[in-house]
Amino acid sequence: MNVKVGKAMRIFAVIFAGMFACVLAVAQNGGADSLESQLAAKYKLAKLGTDSTGLSVLDAGTVLVIKKGGILSVPSGTAILVPSYVKDGQVKTANNNAMSGVNKLLKWKGVSDPTGAASSDTKFLTNGEKVYPFKIDVSRKDSKVTLSIIECDSCNNVQDASSRKAQVVFQFPKDYLNSADGGQVSDVINQILEVQADDAAQQDQGQQGQGQQSQGQQAPQAEAAPVTPPPTIQLGQTPDEVTGMLGQPSKIVNLGAKQIYIYKDMKITFVKGKVTDVQ
Repeated sequence: MNVKVGKAMRIFAVIFAGMFACVLAVAQNGGADSLESQLAAKYKLAKLGTDSTGLSVLDAGTVLVIKKGGILSVPSGTAILVPSYVKDGQVKTANNNAMSGVNKLLKWKGVSDPTGAASSDTKFLTNGEKVYPFKIDVSRKDSKVTLSIIECDSCNNVQDASSRKAQVVFQFPKDYLNSADGGQVSDVINQILEVQADDAAQQDQGQQGQGQQSQGQQAPQAEAAPVTPPPTIQLGQTPDEVTGMLGQPSKIVNLGAKQIYIYKDMKITFVKGKVTDVQ
């Protein structure tokens, strides 16, 4: 009996470990609250396609403004992107051998570049230039987040569209991405690639609008104040009851058993302490 129980417990442990691994994988790679989904909500990716001029942006994404130079770009038709690395808020620029390095990388990847554009037309993107993200990769193993970006020619008001591409790799401390959220990661990205003010304002307004709508749905409507009925003078009421409703009269005519209380707009007659007439 003990042998059977021990075997059952081992089987249960194996099943539980497998289930836990699956749950952890979902949470880290695409769950509703995962880092990937939070970044996807923060940065709308541009959709790329081709037309008669070559690679083009079919659907605009979130506009990012370059805050620090040193990001190496290549022509839109180049198959391989040369990464620029960011660590501790600093961009590591390519060295003088960058152009030949592109050719070596192309050759190593087995990709031909018959035009030679990759090696002859590398260019650093400048501060203030605007770009779209078109791909985001999260690597927890390597503790890095990679943004592939393309120039927003319409935002930059250029006459000749170039749609140059670049890749920016943000390096984080070991295991940092295992617990970081989208806000923490985007704070680091914003030091180099800041969301354009108009886009950020629209995001904030959307969040505020949702919050106000939610509060409006939850807040109970204020109840209308009850209407106070007008004072009513009736036969048989005492002087105290009348003055309690109307206040003290401006004059009192005392005729012994008969009294008359004179108000601004009426006369009330009491006989033996009771209302007998109102005029």
